[in-house]
Amino acid sequence: MKRYVAVAGTIGAGKTSLVAWLVKRYGLEPFYEPNDENPYLADFYDDMKKWAFHSQVFFLSHKLKLHQELLAANRPAVIDRTIYEDAEIFARSLKNQRYIAARDWAVYERLYEGIKKTLRPPDVLVALTCSLGATKKRIERRGRAMESAIPDAYLRRLHNLYEDWFERYDLGPIVKIDTTKLDYVEDLVDLIELQQKLDKALGPPKR
Repeated sequence: MKRYVAVAGTIGAGKTSLVAWLVKRYGLEPFYEPNDENPYLADFYDDMKKWAFHSQVFFLSHKLKLHQELLAANRPAVIDRTIYEDAEIFARSLKNQRYIAARDWAVYERLYEGIKKTLRPPDVLVALTCSLGATKKRIERRGRAMESAIPDAYLRRLHNLYEDWFERYDLGPIVKIDTTKLDYVEDLVDLIELQQKLDKALGPPKR
């Protein structure tokens, strides 16, 4: 059976670094979030309540296409952030802030549940968590202007939604890794610990 691994986690949790490591160690083909511009994004930032639903439906359809491409590939693969996060984290956050009305949320949720039933879930979900303090330090270190402007309250909401989703996740095996004090890029001891944990979950690495 083709191996399909998903890496999930909030901003600054270490997803991109881990995906790069998984590609190298296990020979997985990487699939990243599409970079195409969301045609609703400018309108969304101008009037979030009016355009949140449209923007999130676009993201959902875009991520569906990415998952379909992944599942059609004949090689073991890893995806950096899943379609589930679009709905369970980001759209739900907007709904909780009342940027998405109850009527629109009901439509979105019905669409998402229908999509979820048609997609094969990952063989393993690698769930990355880290403290809010670690997230803020990594954002500061990366120096990306858009990330630096993110309010603490928004980051806290994402953290809480991720924790809740990871607890409810029931689509298959889940491996939780707290990256708050984990440096698998620079620290050999941390890297060995990570290797042992993921080798057990994913099987022997590519030789």
